[in-house]
Amino acid sequence: MTARYLNSFIAGAAVVAAFLLMPVDSAAQSAGKVAKGDGSIGRGAPPPEGPTPHTPDGKVDLSGVWDPGMSFATIGQVPLQPWADELYKQRRANLSKDDPEGRCLPAGVPRISPFAQKIVQTPTLVVILDEGNVHSYRQLFLDGRGHPKDLEPTWMGDSIAHWEGDTLVVDSVGFNDLTWMNGQGLPHSDQLHVIERYSRPDLGHLDVEITLEDSKAFTKSHSFKRTYLYRPNWEIKEYVCNEFNVDAEHLVGK
Repeated sequence: MTARYLNSFIAGAAVVAAFLLMPVDSAAQSAGKVAKGDGSIGRGAPPPEGPTPHTPDGKVDLSGVWDPGMSFATIGQVPLQPWADELYKQRRANLSKDDPEGRCLPAGVPRISPFAQKIVQTPTLVVILDEGNVHSYRQLFLDGRGHPKDLEPTWMGDSIAHWEGDTLVVDSVGFNDLTWMNGQGLPHSDQLHVIERYSRPDLGHLDVEITLEDSKAFTKSHSFKRTYLYRPNWEIKEYVCNEFNVDAEHLVGK
């Protein structure tokens, strides 16, 4: 185990402790290792202060490495239809034995890990690189395209975006129904529709307001918010889930 992952594993113990004390409805995925970037500023340090930066074309600059902290666990009480609520209860009662993320499958959207994310921004495309889970990525297309008519369901869906003033609005559809929305097994269908609103109120913070819609699994739409901290001296590292997967052997149910 490298020093980086040893430090991450130790830091993760604190996250696990907090995870176990959280209400089961608000806790999210396995909180194993926590990314610390280059290690010079660890989790818990305050973000830098200053005004919101802008790109040369006048848009809010969302680029950089962002730390979700315990915000990764935020989702709240999603209003489920009876079949989805029953499935959720079964998964929780079985101690999340079949969690896809615990077997190094993609987490999907809106589920994230406690690891850092890197945003790369251009005028026509925003890319989100996720250090955790399966070292995954998302493409948010800003070139005016719509969702493909022949969209095939995928793990991460299809995302298109546009600016509303200083807020980047992301519309995502085309998901399969194989992912869980949190570590306790919160389900969704292939009709999941995710709307995210990214805003940067100052240099050190990124706010993401998320609205979930699913006509097959929810009784109504549901919204919640995450806040990330800017980590200018962090960099995302290579993380290969299958190489250090400590979850699978413990997902035995009861």
